[in-house]
Amino acid sequence: MIEELTRRYLQAVDQALPGYVRHLYVVGSAALGAWQPGASDIDTVIMTSRPATAEDLAQLAKIHADLPRSPHFDGVYLEPTLARSWPTDRRSVPFVVNGEFTTGRSCGELTPVLWLTLQRYGIPVRGPAAAELGVRVDPEQLRRYNLDNLREYWQSAVATFPSALADVAPDAVMDAETVSWFVLGPARLHHTLANGDIISKAAAGDHLAQLFPEYADLAHRAVRWRAGEAEQFTAADLAAAGDNVNAVADDAWRRFGR
Repeated sequence: MIEELTRRYLQAVDQALPGYVRHLYVVGSAALGAWQPGASDIDTVIMTSRPATAEDLAQLAKIHADLPRSPHFDGVYLEPTLARSWPTDRRSVPFVVNGEFTTGRSCGELTPVLWLTLQRYGIPVRGPAAAELGVRVDPEQLRRYNLDNLREYWQSAVATFPSALADVAPDAVMDAETVSWFVLGPARLHHTLANGDIISKAAAGDHLAQLFPEYADLAHRAVRWRAGEAEQFTAADLAAAGDNVNAVADDAWRRFGR
């Protein structure tokens, strides 16, 4: 599936914009050996031969609109200058999230985590080995990004859980993807802070179970759901996922927030 969709994308872009895409690397769960059909997207870094013109952007929008809706073919586009500076300032570049091609907006995908994944695990579909790209990852930027993300995104997101779930029966069935997202996501960031490396969501389940054994069962159920097993989650599980976010974030700030 991954090879088929990347090949389809390259055929389309080469036909519409010959010479525009110089390099393409697969990152994300596929690069980490944890891609799950039906649960994972295809994440990429696409390096171009020139800054995009208005005509280029129009062609790219059409290409992405014509790709299958599942799995999503996501990624960021880097013109030559940016592919030498590895920006982490969330500047405006063309990018694709959940299959939607976007321009003229801040790109939240430009993070030290993306560059660390590319540097260590990027799979070349077109271009040299990722190790030859000269990707630079500043350890302090990586630390600050993960700490800030835990507090500003994850803890902010779960702050509404107590009021939102106040009148919901504890055994009410909740969306499994949402529960799994909040169970496994923060543990990945915690692992990066502790070890300076990137792990998959499945490995994050083990990290969470070791870090906070009281969430081990929830973590393992979330991993099993991502692997395609029939797992059901309730409002009580979602509340526990919110508690887990705060526990992981607070522990990370206590240990690494110097």
